[in-house]
Amino acid sequence: MAVEFRHRSRADRDVEVPPGATVARHAASSREPAESSTSADDSLAEFRELAVSAGATIVGQFLQRRDRPDVATLIGKGKLQEIAAAVASCQADLVLVDHELSPSQQRNIEEEVQARVIDRTQLILDIFARHARSREGQLQVELAQLGYLLPRLGGRGVQMSQLGGGIGTRGPGETQLETDRRKIYRRIRHIKSQVEEVRRVRAHQRQRRESVPLPTVALVGYTNAGKSTLFNALTKAGVTASARMFATLDPTIRAVTLPSKRKVLLSDTVGFIRQLPTTLVTAFRATLEEVQRAALLVHVADLTSPQAHEQQQQVELVLKELGVQATPQIRVMNKLDLAPETERSSLQNSAAQIYISAARSLGLDGLLAAIDSRLEIDALRPLRIRVPQSEGKLLAQIEARARVRKRSYRDSAVQMEVEAPESLARLLEPFALKSRIHRGGAGVERT
Repeated sequence: MAVEFRHRSRADRDVEVPPGATVARHAASSREPAESSTSADDSLAEFRELAVSAGATIVGQFLQRRDRPDVATLIGKGKLQEIAAAVASCQADLVLVDHELSPSQQRNIEEEVQARVIDRTQLILDIFARHARSREGQLQVELAQLGYLLPRLGGRGVQMSQLGGGIGTRGPGETQLETDRRKIYRRIRHIKSQVEEVRRVRAHQRQRRESVPLPTVALVGYTNAGKSTLFNALTKAGVTASARMFATLDPTIRAVTLPSKRKVLLSDTVGFIRQLPTTLVTAFRATLEEVQRAALLVHVADLTSPQAHEQQQQVELVLKELGVQATPQIRVMNKLDLAPETERSSLQNSAAQIYISAARSLGLDGLLAAIDSRLEIDALRPLRIRVPQSEGKLLAQIEARARVRKRSYRDSAVQMEVEAPESLARLLEPFALKSRIHRGGAGVERT
């Protein structure tokens, strides 16, 4: 079920839940018409994908439209009773809510439906916990989970207090709730220190990489847009590429050679999503630093998604939150092979937008050329050089890292017109032909 706070439809009451179900689902989504064009149905479909990614068996859903949310339970009393009846008939043990619930709302719904209730944030955190493989990812997920759990702690107050001893200490002691909070705060401090150590190690690794002028290109985009598939197509890295949401959490970096023979570091990052929990953005700060340090962002979008425009807007919002909205960006419309044939002929590449199919390796040459032209770090410089053939090591670097436009051999030297990255061009400056003086029609070169 989904809730949209606009108006209530009586037709939404006639929702059947199949018998013999194991999981019932209640999805509520709140938005104002002026803020987002994403409908409750679209939000519900996306939430369904999230639930499947978490391993849930979905057997029913509800949809309600209201003028305003209920302070105590988010949804109306009548609809809540319908959900409770469905949960009882299915013997379900889990209700998923496509909305962020306050601690009191979560407790009130659980009391009514007699089943565990999970909101959107907790579901996303669970998916992250399932897919985190590296120690770094596991630490960041646990930090986000503890931050989410802290305001939701509940205890029995004085019933679980520990009485002190001595005169004047016979009042209620420390409650179990206070003990739990203290333990969580202690764990959060410990994890934060470990995450800071991760950041320190990453900073050291980044410093070593930056000592060699290799700019980083970060793949960003909505979850399930095909970033990992594109990363594999460009690098042959073999990272996990799945149709399930948030299949990739841990950042992966590989070197890629561009048409100009410049090398860049390509980074595959975690996907974004509508209403991405702020606790996750904070916890994954160490991972998202790869995006903040990137010289160029490649924004991968699903060309075939009906919500492509809204998804791109959500990605832009997260990039703005990370403070990288000013970083040069290329928009990559992926899954071209799934677009209707009549539409493909009208799609034309531009400097800021490229159409590709990562799964079919279509348009990748155009993407690499676009990346090559947009990179400003270690930019290309045209040079005319004359290098003695005895400089074998330097000539090998030219062949490996520069684009040779013209070449001729004169007097035990190689004369070339090249396009070389700035880092190589500085090494070639002593061999550059700087001017040409004409004498009586004959050209005399001076260095």
